[in-house]
Amino acid sequence: MMTDRRTFLQTLGAAAVALGTPLGAAVPVRFGVDMFSLGAQNWTPFQQLDFAAKWNVKVVHFSEIRFLGSLEPEHLRRVRARADELGIELEIGMRSICPTSASFDKAQGTAEEQITRMIDAARIVRSPIVRAFLGSAADRAGGIERHIESTIAVLKTMRSRLVDAGVKVAIENHAGDMQARELKALVEGAGTDAVGVCLDSGNPVWTIEDPHLTLDTLAPYVLTSHMRDSALWNTPEGAAVRWTRMGEGNMGIESYIRSYIEKCPGRAVSLEIIVTPRPRMSNYRDPKFWDLYRGTPAWEFARFLALCDKGKPVLEPDPDPAISPAARQLANVEASIRWTQAFLATL
Repeated sequence: MMTDRRTFLQTLGAAAVALGTPLGAAVPVRFGVDMFSLGAQNWTPFQQLDFAAKWNVKVVHFSEIRFLGSLEPEHLRRVRARADELGIELEIGMRSICPTSASFDKAQGTAEEQITRMIDAARIVRSPIVRAFLGSAADRAGGIERHIESTIAVLKTMRSRLVDAGVKVAIENHAGDMQARELKALVEGAGTDAVGVCLDSGNPVWTIEDPHLTLDTLAPYVLTSHMRDSALWNTPEGAAVRWTRMGEGNMGIESYIRSYIEKCPGRAVSLEIIVTPRPRMSNYRDPKFWDLYRGTPAWEFARFLALCDKGKPVLEPDPDPAISPAARQLANVEASIRWTQAFLATL
């Protein structure tokens, strides 16, 4: 019996190493990459899958159709077959599904027609989700509520089709569009049997929100993730924020990942690496700034300020003109993969 147990533990350890899984984790950590991170490479989906396999990435997240290549069924079957050969799980996604958002592309058909096509594609590639988003920070002007209502109406129309297909829409907190409590209201209004969250760790700082608060609020609804590090600091006008390589920010990405793994067990830890060379400014000392955030509770904003108070400027050096943007992007992603895998190995 002791020998059998020792053999079992050795086998478990070998499997954990192969999967990049911390041995102490109650549920294996599914490490992934959102291929938006590598968009400048202009790779085919097959090249993206080969890159993932090279780095022992177990979940490839095609967050937009352009990275997947097309929705033609035979093409999708080829992508799924290659992923099977490499032992990689697939998640797919699309852009805005909110008809009233400035981000919505009417040329692609109604929101319902676009989601229907994605459900069909998800079933072919065996993706349990379709990632989507409402819009961007531009949609906060005049009130985000009407756009939330518009998105809920679309998702309610699609609910039975999603449930029957066994596919959920994962709505991202995207590009400054919604704070956590607003996205929570959208998901609950649309129905959690068909809708959940694609949790982005970087986007909260664009909405003057502490990413740890975003995680705490949305954890019960999380289906997948986009993870990147952020730097925050105070300025005379308000706050400056920028996205960095993993491990180079000051938002506390280590504690964020630990909390995510604990509160969202089994959900993919997928990197979406975007390194912004210049900070985004939130000039909250200007009264007009608050036109976009009339509903933000003081206690939530206080948590964002606490992060800014701890931070110091983290500036990106001027880029070397001899290095192409695509090469810089690849270097940022590979450095972030190395950091994240090394960190996960310590858990």
